[in-house]
Amino acid sequence: MQKTMPFMRTIVLMIPFLAASVVHLVALTVEADAVSTFTKPLLMLTLLAALLFALPRWRTEVALLASLALVFSWAGDVGISSSGDLSFLIALGFFLVAHVFYIVLFLRKLRKRRLSPWGLVYLAWWVALVAILAPHIGPLLIPVAIYGLVLGAMGAIALSCHRFIAIGGAVFVVSDTILGLREFLPGFELWQVHFVIMLSYLVAQGLIVFGIIRCAWGNDTLVAHSGALTTTEAV
Repeated sequence: MQKTMPFMRTIVLMIPFLAASVVHLVALTVEADAVSTFTKPLLMLTLLAALLFALPRWRTEVALLASLALVFSWAGDVGISSSGDLSFLIALGFFLVAHVFYIVLFLRKLRKRRLSPWGLVYLAWWVALVAILAPHIGPLLIPVAIYGLVLGAMGAIALSCHRFIAIGGAVFVVSDTILGLREFLPGFELWQVHFVIMLSYLVAQGLIVFGIIRCAWGNDTLVAHSGALTTTEAV
């Protein structure tokens, strides 16, 4: 018999992450730089704590890969707060590694169905974004293009996982698209752009983690074996 995810327990465990997110977003809105700087490193740490305490077991591949994805996301959050191209590239590298861990996790443990042809939308998105940014991005074109390709792959593979993970992957792509346009496209303007970027980023990470927890408790966790989909009893 499948285990059932303790829904309310998971929500309670995510309260510190939700609280830190709200404080951070409000600080961005009112331009309270000291508060936003203080709360930013807490975001992924509180989400990591929620993940670990909500999982049924810690000593699993799911726990390891998801934790590594959040740790590298945390490093990216901290790194991208610094100014300069080098800091940006380092932060980009951290986020790229985080996406790689998510990709491995999705493919190895959380995939419910075959890769969807809708994943080609992410390929079209990548081509369009690179074409838009290429005239303005200079020597950062190659690393940004590589990052975008990995990000798009994460979003495409997420489509074959739980719906929360699929939605989270899509919102992650939206967040980083806005970030890329803000950083490199001259004349790009969006109301409260920092708020929108962080809101979408936090929603994305929260949905992905929630989906991971749901699957780890045995809810609709499917994997493909020899072209056929079979239900697994444990992750």
